[in-house]
Amino acid sequence: MEIILLQDIANLGFKNDLVTVKDGYARNYLIPQKFAVNATESAKKVLAENLKQRAHKEEKIKNDALEFAASLEGVTLSIGAKASSTGKIFGSVNNIQIAEALKAKGFEVDRKKIVVKSDNIKELGKFEAVIKLHKEVSTTVEFEIVAE
Repeated sequence: MEIILLQDIANLGFKNDLVTVKDGYARNYLIPQKFAVNATESAKKVLAENLKQRAHKEEKIKNDALEFAASLEGVTLSIGAKASSTGKIFGSVNNIQIAEALKAKGFEVDRKKIVVKSDNIKELGKFEAVIKLHKEVSTTVEFEIVAE
């Protein structure tokens, strides 16, 4: 029996996949639990239209991320931190400080999308951070830590 999955199911498929399963599995478990629907001609047409619309929305989101990445190109940040005379800073610099510095420059970026290449930045100098804007789009931002 052909069915369309309404959610991800382990060892079977992902949401909106068209899969073939045994009749009893579909009728007694998947369909009553609202995990799947029967793959009639009308259901297949609705699925195709939904996938087409979702692809269009994903393309728009990806293009927006590419534009934002282009605007971030060449941006350098300066983050102030209290430091000792040897160049070691008190504490460390993480994605929260980078997000605040980007916000001060006019770029609104969620801190969870910022990945700092080196785990703990505990000294003065220049470093890089990767900003993941979309699953296929990421950009690199350089930042410098200076003594306050």
